[in-house]
Amino acid sequence: MRTTAPPADPRALVERVHRAMNAHDLEAFVGCFAPAYASEQPAHPDRAFRGRDQVRRNWARIFASVPDLRAELRGVAVAGATAWTEWAWTGTQESGAPFDLRGVILFGVRRGRLAWGRLYMEPVARAGPGIDAAVRGLTGTTAAAGPGA
Repeated sequence: MRTTAPPADPRALVERVHRAMNAHDLEAFVGCFAPAYASEQPAHPDRAFRGRDQVRRNWARIFASVPDLRAELRGVAVAGATAWTEWAWTGTQESGAPFDLRGVILFGVRRGRLAWGRLYMEPVARAGPGIDAAVRGLTGTTAAAGPGA
């Protein structure tokens, strides 16, 4: 059982999360979260949850099913008690398929623990129809428009 006090500095806490992820140290990882941690994924509202116990269940499964998980903390910016973080998570799923997510997570820190998180992590789509098709999909249009169209 770890007795290390949680860091008060949001950047130090995020770096502790990062080290725990790469060590696959579930106890150290979960220890970074407040008991009433609130998680939301604005692009996927049905994935919201409250509580450190759900963090434990989620990450126990990830650590077990992606044994070579590596987390790259690409950047951290702190404003008051909020840490803005950019991540790349890679590894191999049990099926042999790549585990490859990129994105941003905002964390709110209270009393040296992660009190809330707003996750914008998405699987990497390496192939697809390209930006023009994506914009058409976003706008509901079927024809090209604008200069050079």
